[in-house]
Amino acid sequence: MIVKTYCARMDHGGCGILAHVENGRMTKIEGDPDSPLNRGTICAKGLAQLEKLNHPDRLKYPMKRAGERGEGKWNRISWDEALETIVGKIRETIERDGPRAISFAQGTPKGLELFLLIRLANILNIPNISTPGHVCHMPRETASTLTCGFFPIPDYDHPPACVVVWGSNLFQTNEEGILGSQLKRALDHRAKLIVIDPRKTAVVSRANLWLQPRPGTDLALALGILRVIIDKDLYERAFVEEWTKGFPELKEHLQQYSLDKVSEITWISKEKIIEVAHLFSQTKPASIQWGNALEHNPNSFQCARALLILMAITGNLDVPGGNVNRPGPPIMRPGELVQIKKFPDKKEKILSPEFRLSTMMGFVPSQLIVKAILTEKPYPIRMMYIQGGNPLLSYANSMETFRAMKKLHFLAVSEIFLTPTAQLADIVLPAATNFEFDDIGHFGLPHGFILARPKIVEPMGESWPDSNILNELGKRLGYGQYFWNDMRECLDEILKPVGVTYDDFKSLSILKGKWEYRGYKKKGFNTPSKKVEIYSQQLKEWGYDPFPSYEDLPESPLLKEYPLIFTSAKDPFYFHSAYRNIPSLRKLSPEPIVLIHPDTATHFGVDEGDWVSIETKQGTIRQKAKLNKEIDPRVIVLSFGWWFPERNDLELSGWKESNLNILTSNDPPYEPAIGSTSLRAVPSRISKSQGF
Repeated sequence: MIVKTYCARMDHGGCGILAHVENGRMTKIEGDPDSPLNRGTICAKGLAQLEKLNHPDRLKYPMKRAGERGEGKWNRISWDEALETIVGKIRETIERDGPRAISFAQGTPKGLELFLLIRLANILNIPNISTPGHVCHMPRETASTLTCGFFPIPDYDHPPACVVVWGSNLFQTNEEGILGSQLKRALDHRAKLIVIDPRKTAVVSRANLWLQPRPGTDLALALGILRVIIDKDLYERAFVEEWTKGFPELKEHLQQYSLDKVSEITWISKEKIIEVAHLFSQTKPASIQWGNALEHNPNSFQCARALLILMAITGNLDVPGGNVNRPGPPIMRPGELVQIKKFPDKKEKILSPEFRLSTMMGFVPSQLIVKAILTEKPYPIRMMYIQGGNPLLSYANSMETFRAMKKLHFLAVSEIFLTPTAQLADIVLPAATNFEFDDIGHFGLPHGFILARPKIVEPMGESWPDSNILNELGKRLGYGQYFWNDMRECLDEILKPVGVTYDDFKSLSILKGKWEYRGYKKKGFNTPSKKVEIYSQQLKEWGYDPFPSYEDLPESPLLKEYPLIFTSAKDPFYFHSAYRNIPSLRKLSPEPIVLIHPDTATHFGVDEGDWVSIETKQGTIRQKAKLNKEIDPRVIVLSFGWWFPERNDLELSGWKESNLNILTSNDPPYEPAIGSTSLRAVPSRISKSQGF
């Protein structure tokens, strides 16, 4: 039997796949050539889902800590004991310290589990939910909402004539099956390609123009490009005059960003800044494919604002081949699912009221959770519930995160494997994989569609879907009126507004919204002024800069002692810190690699293949040297997310040996509105080291 479904949980998901099933077991995975999203393309991670599903190291039953936290001693317990223990700890913590003393945390969301976690938190009046949002997607999404009222995505259905890939490596990471294949089709139609990235990624092989900025200076570069376009009258005058607010003031604002200044900040020549401004503005239609890398510094939100303004003034917003609005189908809205009506009661208790955009999205920047646990200011956090996340690897300042996890009175983790973070838990819950339960993919995302991800095989051992766990916790806590008899009822309720059941949805496979171009001509943009708000009065009233303004990174005083700047790259064969234990993927990428320019390596006495110590003022790790003449000699590129599941001889499976977040800080400065931290563009130095 072959079942059509969509990839999930190995990355952001969305590629159509064919799952071969025999006698209740999956035997093969291949790309679905009929899928409109990926047209049969499938990556190594997609193929490796079969190994993950049947992996011998999967968590199969709930466990309770038997020894000291992190000692690795466990007792198997029943689901009833596990859930009642968690329920008891929630009630005990609320009674003693109030709901603000509990934090829920989510890793990268991949289905409905995030929304059900927020629902449970909102019903319990728990204010502090930690997600990767402040450094992943939310700076772009909130900037889009405030600037033009929708999240603009590249329109590959009507191939653009020019694409800017900015801080994204579509051919190798995360969504390469969907976006990478769509970009390749656009390039096959002879689209011009501009790539902006400090590293020569695979996408650069197809580029007409490659700009290599100093890590962390993307906002300065965007402002320089805007200045050229405006000074040389390369913008779409009719659109600007009718559909934007604040353009004359922007022109004045940009006078402080001379090309000489921008070139000095970014390491990009004036000639190249002018060239990219001309190519993008004069090649119609054009789109920008922006990536997560832009969100890893305190300029994240305003950088996204600058790129939105760039889309707008060149006339590329919501036009065929530009950056378009893709509303989803009219199903239950995320706010209704998460019981957002409960949220206003929490605002005065939340840890991050100063980060208004984070609060609006319903989450707290993770560093504030960590600091509240350690300092008990402005109040203590005693308990955490974490699902699908590995904070010891993913939060900035891993050593401080470790101390916080150790200090908690109670920690529960729902996971597929025993990650370093899960090894610190008091209760570990075995999570089901995506093939073992019914789910809806891309719910709440601004891509214009949702995907049916049906159950294909029975869960391994006693594993449960995260959604089932949360539903059961809600009922056991006494809030059955807000939850469901089973998750099929939930799925049917979400789909009810479009008149289909989940069984119907499985047959349909995908549901799209009503898509059209230039929707603003009917109702204007979904902003207070009904225009693209280059000048944002809302930001001004909230105490933030109404224009994108570049703030220099806090690295300069350190460069004498730490002369190199490190940035990082996601490994194409893993998803963040996950799946180092899957044999086929580990064979493709067996070790953490640091890219070093040959001249830099010679200066520091490092050869190809040497283990290298990378040091910042925060700490030291080791990765293996790979020489690369295409990077700037002042820059090194580290691998992200490394731990060693096979190394039982190392503390928590080697969580700190090569983990780049040992090197990052979770101290200010933060992005003022959303709380982004500096995960890249960090001053560092290197030396030859020994392996481990």
